[in-house]
Amino acid sequence: MKSMGLVLIAVLAYAAVLPARAAPTRWVEGTNYVVLSQPQPTTVPAGKIEVMEVFSYACPFCNKYQPTMDRLERSLPPNAQVVFLPAAFKPDEDWPMFQQAYFAAESLGIAKRTHQAMFDAVWKTDQLAIVKPGTERLKSRLPTLEDAARYYSKLTGISTGKFIAAARSFGVMMRMREANAQIMSMQVPGTPCLIVDGKYRVRMNSMHAPEVIGLVRYLVAKAAAHS
Repeated sequence: MKSMGLVLIAVLAYAAVLPARAAPTRWVEGTNYVVLSQPQPTTVPAGKIEVMEVFSYACPFCNKYQPTMDRLERSLPPNAQVVFLPAAFKPDEDWPMFQQAYFAAESLGIAKRTHQAMFDAVWKTDQLAIVKPGTERLKSRLPTLEDAARYYSKLTGISTGKFIAAARSFGVMMRMREANAQIMSMQVPGTPCLIVDGKYRVRMNSMHAPEVIGLVRYLVAKAAAHS
């Protein structure tokens, strides 16, 4: 996953200084995307095509990818909808806690409006930082669920007690188990990772960031044509 992240950083840096290349005349299965051997159920309304980002707030590469995700979401046709699935790959970097916090926020209806603020809390304002400022070294004390609850309360006014109760509910525990199983079934190699319609996994290291948008739009159209 670290090597994938380094590739993504290079991709983003390259895209920032050079104009986007013309999209390939044909996207290649196996090179630019793969068809999942185990298609996954989607969560969007009937008639919509799901565009899923597998991510973590504690993933630095996901944080750097946020501007591309914002552009992607704005560029999608009306029949496509972005959803997010938090990963828990790295317990030593607090990923399971952030996964639990996301699903709690989702259950309380506040996940979408706090999404960017959570990235900022980890990587900009240091309110939920996992590394020491100015370094890449992990803090000796990582953020706890209670820390996340206090931050969500600051953002939304929802009490810390209500947030923690939601986070420890049976429903959230089930969502965490289901998410981990789904991520494994989709053979997600690292984060960020994009899955279209529960069928197509984008090979993130096969193209520059602006090209990802073109590929996702192509896969959305492909999925719609076969629905």
